[in-house]
Amino acid sequence: MRSVIRFSCSDDTLYGTLDSAPGTTGLLIVSGGSEIRIGAHRGMALLAQRLAARGIPVLRFDRRGVGDSTGINGGFLTSGPDIACAAATFRAETGIDRLVGFGNCDAATALALFGAAAGIDRLILANPWVIEQPDELPPAAAIRARYAEKLKDPREWRRLVRGSVNFSKLAKGLAKVVQTKVEVADSLANRLHAALAARERDTTILLAARDNTAIAFRETWDGPVALCDTDSHSFAHPADAAWLEAQIVAALLRG
Repeated sequence: MRSVIRFSCSDDTLYGTLDSAPGTTGLLIVSGGSEIRIGAHRGMALLAQRLAARGIPVLRFDRRGVGDSTGINGGFLTSGPDIACAAATFRAETGIDRLVGFGNCDAATALALFGAAAGIDRLILANPWVIEQPDELPPAAAIRARYAEKLKDPREWRRLVRGSVNFSKLAKGLAKVVQTKVEVADSLANRLHAALAARERDTTILLAARDNTAIAFRETWDGPVALCDTDSHSFAHPADAAWLEAQIVAALLRG
C-alpha cells in the first residue's frame, strides 16, 4: 500500500511517500540535486513500487525546500538532518529492524557523509558526486575518456582534417585536461573517501559506465564498484532500470 506521510525536521515539514510491505529490511531513497521524490522519469516511484511488491518497504521523501516540503533548499551538504529525520520516521512508521539507504549523484555523497549519524545500516551509492569546478565543462576525467574514444574512430580523424571540429571547444577541453590538479585536504572527494573507508564493508557502489559523474568518481576511487554499461545517469533505459533493481535487491539481501 502506498501512502503520503509528513514529518518534522527542525521547524519545517517534510513530505514523503511510503510503500508499505511486510519485510523487516527497509530502503530509504534519498533524492539528488533538487529532484523531487518521484525521481527522473518517475524512476524512483516505479522502483519503490517494484521493491514493495517483493516485500521490501520503501520510503522516499523531499528534503527541505524541495517539492512538497517546506523550508530552504540548502543543497545536499546541508541534508544531514533531513536524512536523519526521514530515517527515524521510517523506523517508527514500519518497525523495520534494518535500514538501507540508496541515493544517486549528490544524494549518494550525502548518504556517505551523513548516513552513519542517521543510523542507516547499509549504503547503496550510485554515481557519487565529487565534482568541484567553476566552469560548465564536463570533469577532466570525462573529457579524457571522450577524447580517447574519439581517437579510435576514423570518422573523427576525417572530421578533423575537413575542419568540421569546433576548435574553440576543443581548445577549452584540452586546456582543462592538462590543467594541474591541486589537492585540497578537505575537498569533497577526500571527505567522501574518508566516509567510505569507515563503511567499506557495508557500502555498495553502482556506476553508470559512461556517465560523466561516474567517470569523475572512478578517477578518484580504486575500491570495488559494479558497472552498468550505460550513459544514463539516472539508469533511465529499461535494461538499466532492471540492472539497478537487481543490484539493490542483492545489496538488501546481504548481511
